[in-house]
Amino acid sequence: MDTRNINADAITTEEGIHIGSKSAPIKVIEFLNLKCPYCKEWWEKSSPVLDKYVDDGKVERIVKLFDKDKPSLRKGNVLHAHLDYSDPKKAKEDIDYYVEHLENWGNLPEEEIAAFARDKRGADKQSNQKVSETIIKETDKANVKFVPTVFIEDYIFDEHITEEELKNIIETKLKRDEDREPNTF
Repeated sequence: MDTRNINADAITTEEGIHIGSKSAPIKVIEFLNLKCPYCKEWWEKSSPVLDKYVDDGKVERIVKLFDKDKPSLRKGNVLHAHLDYSDPKKAKEDIDYYVEHLENWGNLPEEEIAAFARDKRGADKQSNQKVSETIIKETDKANVKFVPTVFIEDYIFDEHITEEELKNIIETKLKRDEDREPNTF
């Protein structure tokens, strides 16, 4: 992914699903669409690595579900509207489920996605529209066009990063001066 035109300074830790401690020194900001097969690849590959750091209080994941107009991604937008941002633990469990079962719901007609969320996860439509609009404005300002796009401070990458590279980035950031204030991005 060419990141030269991305304005990382326009990325914030506001909005999104916050998984882990807000006081964690490392913030991983993930722009995802749940219908995207590359986001599925990122989630499945990165979650085992990131979950350990989250559990240890070293990383906060900030998942920003990016509603896209692209026809192949619109079904993801429907699921985004059914995630409860106020309950990050449940939202992560739901994301894990939707990622694992992408082949099932991804083949449904768009008008059946909400029923799938309700039937399989007990998920009702949430009032996420304002958050969704804020994330879209943020991506416009930052020139984030593709999903997944992931930020760890000055590192910007997509699903092509290896687990080892991800660990190395986090470990490098953690080894900085331990007396410094947590990253505010």
